[in-house]
Formats: sequence, C-alpha cells, structure tokens
Amino acid sequence: MANCIRCGRQLPPLMFGKKICHWCVQHEAAQRGELSDDAPQPVIAAPWVRRESSITLTHILFGVNVAVYLAMALASGSALDFPGEVMVRFGANFGPFTLSGQWWRLVTYMFLHGGLMHIAFNMWCLWELGALCESLYGRWTYAAIYLITGVAGGVASVGWNPGVLSVGASGAIFGLAGALIASFYLGEFSLPSVAIKGTLRSLLFFVGFNVLFGSLVSGIDNACHAGGLVSGLIVGALVARVAPQHDRPLRRIGILLCMIAIVGVSAFGIYRWRGSGMHFGSAMEARANVDRLIADLQKKVKQHPQDASVHYALAHAYLAKGEFSQGEDELLKVVDLQPRNSQALMELGVLYLRQDQPQEAQREFTKVVAQQPDNETAHAALGVALAEQQKDEAAINEYQSALRIDPKARGVAYRMGVSQARLKQYDDAIASYKKEIAQNGDDAELESALADAYQAKGLTQQAQEARSKAEQLQDGQKD
Repeated sequence: MANCIRCGRQLPPLMFGKKICHWCVQHEAAQRGELSDDAPQPVIAAPWVRRESSITLTHILFGVNVAVYLAMALASGSALDFPGEVMVRFGANFGPFTLSGQWWRLVTYMFLHGGLMHIAFNMWCLWELGALCESLYGRWTYAAIYLITGVAGGVASVGWNPGVLSVGASGAIFGLAGALIASFYLGEFSLPSVAIKGTLRSLLFFVGFNVLFGSLVSGIDNACHAGGLVSGLIVGALVARVAPQHDRPLRRIGILLCMIAIVGVSAFGIYRWRGSGMHFGSAMEARANVDRLIADLQKKVKQHPQDASVHYALAHAYLAKGEFSQGEDELLKVVDLQPRNSQALMELGVLYLRQDQPQEAQREFTKVVAQQPDNETAHAALGVALAEQQKDEAAINEYQSALRIDPKARGVAYRMGVSQARLKQYDDAIASYKKEIAQNGDDAELESALADAYQAKGLTQQAQEARSKAEQLQDGQKD
C-alpha cells in the first residue's frame, strides 16, 4: 500500500491514485478556514495548535509549585535547600506516614521540592512538556494524566524505599513524557512524519538522559521516575488506541478510571508488602523528627488498635530513638495480631539478642524456622542464640543448615568455626575459617581466630603466620 506524501501515514485501499490521506486533507482545509466550527474532529487535537486561552493548566500547575516552594522557604528560613522536617510537615511522601494511613501524601509530595535547583529543573521540564500535553489531550485529560502518573510514581517510591523522603514533580513529569512517547508512536496525527519523529526523538533523549543522570547521581528518586514513566506509557497508549477523539469523553473516562484502579491496586499491594515489613532506622532519624513521628503513630494506634502495620511502624520509631522496651512491646503486639509475621519475629529475636536474652531470642527464631525451613537467615540467627547459651552442638547444626541453603552466607562459617573451636574440634574450625576467607574475604578477627585454632593444634608456624597477617590487616584498617 502507498503512504501519504504529507504525513507518511499508510493510505487505505481503493484510493485511485490519490497521494494525500483524508486526515491531511481535512487539516489543510481547517487551516484555510474552509470547515465550519461544528465540523467533527475525528482525531486528537494537533499538538502544534495553540489554544486561545491566556491562562493554561500548565500555568496553574507552575504557579502552585512555585507558591508551595515560597511557603517552604519562609517556613525553613532558606531558599536553597529544605530540611527533612519541613518537607514532612508540608506533605512529603515518607513511608512511616504514608503507609500508616496518610495516603494524601501521594498527591501532596508532587507539589513540593527540596530546594532551588530542584524546582528550577522540574518547572523547566513541566513548562515544555506540559504545554505540549495540554494541547494534545485537552485540559482535563492532561490534568488526570498528571495526577495519576504522579501518584503512581509516589507508590513506586514508597514501595522501593519507604525510609526515604520523596518530593518533587518529576514523577508526574516523567508520566507526561511517557504518555507523549506512546501517543506519538501509536497515535493518529495530521502532523508530517518528520515532525513526529523529531519530537519523539527529543522525548526519548529526555527520558534517557534523566535515567542515566539519576543512576550516576545519588539522592535522585529513580523509583518515582520509573513509576511515572511506566504509568504514562500505559495511559498514553490506551488513549491513542482506544479514545483518540475528543468527542468521545466516555471512552477517555473509562481509560482513566481503569488507570486509577491499577494504581490503587498497586498501592494496596505495596501496603500489604511494606506496611508490616519496613526498616526505617537511621534514615528515619535523619529525615524526620522521631518524637513527632511517635506522637503521630500513637494517635494512629488509638484509632486502629488492630492494625499491625501501625504497631510495626511505632516499634521502629521507638527502636530508632533507643527506647527498646517500648519497641519490644509494640513488636509483641504485632506478633499477637499476626502470629506468622516472620519479619516481626526475626526483629524481636534480634532485639532479645542485643539485650542479652538468648533464650527469648531462641524462642522467636525457632518459630521462624518452623514457618520457613528454607530461611537461611533464621537458621543462622538461631545458631547465634544457641551459641550464646553455650549450646554449640545445636548451634553447629543450625549453621550447617544455613550453609546448605546458601553456601556463601556471610559470617556463618566463621561463627560455626567459633563453636567448633569451643568444642575442641580444631580441624573443623580451621576448615570453617578458611571457607569463610575463601568465600567472603579476610579480616583481622578471622585471622586471629584461625591463629588460635592453629596454636591449639600445636601448629606454631601456621599460627605465627596467621597472627602476623591479622596484625597487618588490623594496621590496614587503622590507616
């Protein structure tokens, strides 16, 4: 089949020698003013056609972002960079809050920025991509894409790393880029093919450059970018294929509702996954005020006493502050509500070990091993709890189970060697130490243990060599 000489679109059959498709014919007629105002427009509005309205939705979004930035600058006393506490107070996407019921943060975070350079770059991108999207899709579809893909980026961010603050419009901006890429690749436009290809190349370069930049520079939320981009590609493809016409709003609404459902199901899945298994620790201390977090979560516990995820978040907040007794109480409540929550059981056991309560730790680790016999970490932790009670034979059995599951488990062979040495099984201990060195590298403590085992067997020369190496490694660590 022949192609249109204007736009390169494939011509339908039985054109009888015509070289221009009817889309281009209609577009050229519209430019000459030969079509009536009520003439139907069967394709997406051409993106190069600018609207008459002086104030666009892009202008409004731009203004809202700048207004919020100025408010944050006044609240923090600085315009260059904002502290984490200020960003949390203004609505940043932060796992302990978002996954504890403050889902509105998935919307508010996209209007916040971490500082001057952050908002400057994002607003430049929004100004360019937003104007193109608004003229292509229309105001309300554009608004829906912006919000849906921004929320999708927030969901991806809190799922990938719930202990990190996430702010910025970049998730939504990547969503706009994804929608444009899909629409230009799949859509029907009365635009010459060379212009479509040029715009598509620019969009692909924009995405590629930002992905590369994000992988090389720390502090950039790549998960948010990925969530926005993927959701944008999906919604852009659906609009281009199913509802390109502006005069069929029900199809557009159906597509957008479908996307909302997909993002909602994803958020629920993240909640079930991360809500009862988050590790905040030092990240929480660095990013937000722990006392404020504890107060907020205590209110949540009173409102939802049967919600294990809230108890779990409160436990981490207490542990981050060093209040181990309160953290233990909250972990016990989690286990009471979810007896098979292996993560809570493991953390409770680790807490008992830190408090020199190996018997209690053994009890919790044994529960995890019974539930998950292939859990290498649980076997190793149970071995540590047994070894702390001088039950070295039983500890060795657990270490061996862990190594059968993961032969390269770091530190397990070393700990097994310590128990073997205490039982005077020096040959086995030496073999275990050497295995640890071969698989996971050497260090001073490991060489010292190996020297002690050699000395106990009367292998003086090997013991001296091991001690000398341990001293060298120790000096290297000091340097």
